[in-house]
This record gives sequence, structure tokens and C-alpha cells, in this order.
Amino acid sequence: LTDVPTLCDIMEEFLGPQSEYNEEEEERKYYRRKRLGVIKNVIAASVGAMIVYSVYMGLLQMQLILHYDVTYREVKYSNLGLEDIDHKMLMGINVTPIISLLYTPVLIRFLGTKWMMFLASGIYALFVSTNYWERYYTLVPSAVAIGVAIVPFWASLGNYITRMAQQYYEYVNYKEEHVQEQKKLPKGACHRYIIVFQSVFFIIFHLSFVFAEFPMCFVLNGYLHENEHTLCNVKYCGANISGIIPGFNTTVLTNLPRSMLLIMVESGLMGFAFLAMIIFLMLCGAAYRPTEEIDLRSIGWGNIFQLPFKHLRDYRLRLLCPFFIYSGFEMLFAVSGFSLSYGVCNLGLKKLWLLIVVYGLSCSVFSSLSLCLLRLPRWVCLVSGAVVHVVLLVALMVWSFPSKNPEYQGALLTISVLWGLGTALNKTGISTLLGMLYAEEKERLDFVYTIYHWWQAIAIFIVYLWSNLPMRAKLSILLATLLLASYCYWVMERRLAKDVRPRLPRIPRPRHKVTSHIVWWISPQWINLASQRLD
Repeated sequence: LTDVPTLCDIMEEFLGPQSEYNEEEEERKYYRRKRLGVIKNVIAASVGAMIVYSVYMGLLQMQLILHYDVTYREVKYSNLGLEDIDHKMLMGINVTPIISLLYTPVLIRFLGTKWMMFLASGIYALFVSTNYWERYYTLVPSAVAIGVAIVPFWASLGNYITRMAQQYYEYVNYKEEHVQEQKKLPKGACHRYIIVFQSVFFIIFHLSFVFAEFPMCFVLNGYLHENEHTLCNVKYCGANISGIIPGFNTTVLTNLPRSMLLIMVESGLMGFAFLAMIIFLMLCGAAYRPTEEIDLRSIGWGNIFQLPFKHLRDYRLRLLCPFFIYSGFEMLFAVSGFSLSYGVCNLGLKKLWLLIVVYGLSCSVFSSLSLCLLRLPRWVCLVSGAVVHVVLLVALMVWSFPSKNPEYQGALLTISVLWGLGTALNKTGISTLLGMLYAEEKERLDFVYTIYHWWQAIAIFIVYLWSNLPMRAKLSILLATLLLASYCYWVMERRLAKDVRPRLPRIPRPRHKVTSHIVWWISPQWINLASQRLD
């Protein structure tokens, strides 16, 4: 009977220290799982953004081509005025972001970075759903909603990817004292992770240009006229023209697509839009700890509203503004100006998908070149992209050719590839540079990326306004902006090399308010009463 273990012996054996338990090994496994979770977050955010923009751009392109055709408008929507609806819809998408600097930081701080991405993807899904019933009161409000969501969506994405790099550094160096005490990171500590994560994001995201052409390639191309019909009145392409494609035929469809076919395509796009929402909701983790989220909101909504404007005092952001503007110019010029006025003008509407797919693949593949910043100085990426685009802009300014010449297809595809190279270096370079400049200031990231994408939205609005200008005027504006951006960037790097301290606005300390009923019990009257009773 003495050999039978008592209840105390069993409990002691169960609750006592385990001989097989290795605390250090378990801690290492825990932080390894955390690092894998960060990588999962980066890939999920990248895939979600790629799906959202594949759906949005694919639907918008198909919608604008269908509404451009006179027969489609007259037969299906004779008295609705689709041209006017499209004009106001594009105005809603391009004009509304101008005021986004007023509300973007407030929305991001109120909802949180992850929930802002989820909400914005839901607004894009709303835009897809309104195409089931094409009316003024469905299309225009949804377009305005997209205009409201564009800058918060992109500011949240930039903030999220940079925060994931910071978290990855913390999980790699979890034994460091400054990480355990949640102090500011050492200067340059997480730069390598910012470079890698931003590169991965743009490699995946730029595939959206490829997938956006699937509705055009597999559905709409079978209903388009040949070049002899659509380009019958087009004489010249390139630098000598004004507007988009002067003389382009207003009937581009051989016969109207069946309504059921269009509903099936829109249903497929709607399904992918919901998939993106689920990815943001289920697979993306939080960008900040709960206590950090509370601290970010607790500085006061008035301060949150003012801080984006105050950050413009920082000479780094002021000198990067021309590059922000050029970033918006060049991307929209690639998918609308060059692809239409040089590509479609010569090869026809049936080859539009080919030009965009080549451009998107080029952007995706060459985004990996930003990994060279792991070994080379940070200016290499932006300067290389600027050099490529300067050469292309000068070439496009002197290149004018007659329409309907298939022998120019190789040259046009080569320019698409090279322009994609410049776009990839530009986009990854700017986002990586901002992350590196403000890597140690995680409470400023949402303000910085808001300013970046706000200037980009201003540039896209300007491109929307200049659609009727001569092509050489558009190219001259692009070239002048790029040269100014390059000079300003050189000035910024020179000031940083001289260790000129930027003028950063002070962020107020968090003000935590206790709203519990305990406050009532700790009022002065009750404290006095308690002290009297103790006496």
C-alpha cells in the first residue's frame, strides 16, 4: 500500500517542473510561429490588394468599352444618357480623393489599419454590385464611394507592409532589451525587412494588370470589330495627335453581348471581390498591439486631423512631393495615354489586352530588382527608374507614325516592357524609401503614406483633366515633372548626407480617459468621508 501514489504525489508530478520542458526552445518555436504569421500577413495583404484591383480595373475597362459603343447605348439604354453617367462616374473616382487628406488619418486611427483595408475592399465590391443595375443612382454614388476609399486603402496598405517589417524584426530579435521594453527601434535596424516585404508586395500586386485583362481577352474580344472598321478614320498615331485617338469609330461591337453573359462575368468578378474581403478579414493579422491601437487614438481627434498638414514641414516629404506626383502621372499614362494613343491607335482595340498584360508582367518581374537595395545605396532604385523613363519620354516625343501598321507591334511591346521596368523601380523605390526614412517612427507611418497617396491622387486627377491636350504637351509635362522630381530627390539626399535634422511635428502623449463607474466612487466627497471614518 505504501507504493500506491497519493493524490498529492499525482498533483505534484502534474504541476511540478517537467524534465523534458525546455523553456528556451519553446520560446524559440513561439517566435518562429510569429515570424511565419508575419509572412502570411504580407502575402495575404498583397494577394487581397491584387484581387481587388484586378476586379476593379477589369470591370471598369469592360464597362467603358461597352458604353463607348453607340449601338449598345441606343439599344439597351436609349434614354439614360450613359455617356453623361460615365463622365460623372469617372469624375467621382478622380475628383473625390482630392479631399482625402482631411479624413484618411482619422478613418485609419478610428477603424485600425486592418479594418480600413477590409472596409475599402467592401466598397470596391459595392462598385461591382452596382453594375447589375446600371443607373445614375447606382453607378455614380458607388464611384464616389470608391473615390473616398482609394487614399485610405493605399495608405493602410503602405502602413501595413511597413509595420509587418517592424514586427518581423522584433520577432527575430526578441531577446534584445529595446524590443522587450518596446522602445524605439535602432536606426536602420529593420531596413532589410522593409526592402524585402515591399518588393514582395509589388511583385504580387502588379499581377493585377494581367488578371484585369481576363474579361477583355476571354469575353469581350469576340464581339469587337476588326481594325479596318474601328480605325478607318484614324490617320496618324503617336506624338502628333491631340486627345486620345482622333477619328476612332464610335461603333466597336460587331453584335451586342448577351445580358446573361455579362451577368455571369459580373457575378464572377463579384465572387472574387468577396474573396478579397475574406482574405483581409481572415488572413491579415493586426498591424499594432491592442495597447498601441489605444495609444494611437488617444492623442485626440483634433491632433490626428492636423498632423498630416504639420508633417509637410518635414523637408524630406516636401522634396519627395514631385516624385509622388510623377508616380501618379506615369502609371495612368501607361494604361491610358500610351496604350491608347500609341498602341490601340495602331494595333486596334483587340490588342489592348496584350499591351496591358505585357506592361503588368514587366512591372511584376522587375519589382524584384528593388532587392538590390540590400547591397546597393537606396537612391539606385529611384534614379534608375527615372533614367529609363527619361529616355522613353524623349523617344515618344519624336515618334509619330501612320496608323494600321502591324510592323510597329514589336516596338510598342518593347516600350511597354521598358515602361513597366521604370514603373516597378519607381513604385517600389518610393514605398521602400518612405519606410526606411520613417522606420523608427511607427506612430507617423499612416500620416506619411497618406501624404504620398494623396499627392498621387492629385496627379491622377490632373491626368483626367488633360485628356484632350496634344500628346507632346502631355509628354512635356511628364518629362518636366520627372526632371524636377529627380533634382528635388538629389537635394533631399544631400541634406540627409549633411545630417540636416528634419522638422518633425511633436505627437502629443496619449490621454487615457477612465470611463468606468469606479470614478464616481473615488470622488473627493467619498475620499473625505472615508478618511473621517478612519479617524
